[in-house]
Amino acid sequence: MSDNQGIQIRLAQNSDQQAWNRYVNEHPKATPYHNFAWVRSVQAAYHHKNVSVLAYINQNGTNKITGILPATIMQIPFKGSQLCSLPFCDVGYALADNEEIRDLLLAELQTINSQVNKYEYRDSEHRVLAQDKPGQKVRMILTLPDSSETLMAGFKSKLRSQIRKAEKNGLRFETGCSQQLLDHFYQVFVHNMRKLGSPVHSKAWYQCLFEQFNSEMLISVIYSDDKPIGAGIVLINKDKACIPWASTLAEFNRLAPNMLLYWSLLEYVADNGIKEFDFGRSTFGEGTFKFKQQWGAEPIALNWYLPNQVNSDENANLAANVEPGKIRAMVENTWSVLPLGLTTWLGPKVRKYISL
Repeated sequence: MSDNQGIQIRLAQNSDQQAWNRYVNEHPKATPYHNFAWVRSVQAAYHHKNVSVLAYINQNGTNKITGILPATIMQIPFKGSQLCSLPFCDVGYALADNEEIRDLLLAELQTINSQVNKYEYRDSEHRVLAQDKPGQKVRMILTLPDSSETLMAGFKSKLRSQIRKAEKNGLRFETGCSQQLLDHFYQVFVHNMRKLGSPVHSKAWYQCLFEQFNSEMLISVIYSDDKPIGAGIVLINKDKACIPWASTLAEFNRLAPNMLLYWSLLEYVADNGIKEFDFGRSTFGEGTFKFKQQWGAEPIALNWYLPNQVNSDENANLAANVEPGKIRAMVENTWSVLPLGLTTWLGPKVRKYISL
């Protein structure tokens, strides 16, 4: 516990969830990942320890939160313990009333940091990049108008025709937050992750998010006849939304399910008071960057670093160090041809230790 001019810092408890989320809902720099549901899901699904901290002051006998910093300790085989703010997503930076409180939160985690092998802090700039930066890892942020009708009208004709193409091909979508939609999402997701050569998250992870986020989770599934061929999950925090996962089955890509998938989600959030949509991480100038850019999204730089190694070479390009090397490429090629049942069983046992 820390104390500085009445400001106190302590570890957050599950009982703090309601007050924590009230603070997050009111903070202008908050993201859906700051919702306490995220760290609770990490702990429940993968048994990584929640070491989030909060700052508070006592006002007339009531404790008032003045800052939060979500964090998790992951015990990784052969590598030891890793502290991360936050795993499995792009950002997890501190939210605070001012810089002094932010520094106190970071200092408190430094006491935990001394007990782990590595502390990774996933920060982000809060302004659009002023110039092209090839290779820079960015979040792609779309500012939304007041309605989906206005949003659609602002798209270029080529984008509108691609959305209509999916509809003309007989594809349809369902959006909501139901167990059936979650099951159909995972059915598509496990196929796509195997094809990409990437270990898949466990079904338990998504089940925990489903239960924790509740109405603040949106799922869309694209169907060809009654077969799920594309799906995505959006998480919501007040007037902001993000899309951590989206997948389509490659054999149906000629029908343009990906275009309808993203439109179904954008249509919903634009018509339900969301002002900012985060398309997630991309490399500036590359394929996924251009896909997100066509919707009107703009790049905001990611700033990931190791707080206890400010001058290290690794720090200089931490967010960029997610590109596959030769060994990783070889593993991905092997993984993509393994039986689906094996990758679905084995994937979560590996994925829980990969913080990206």
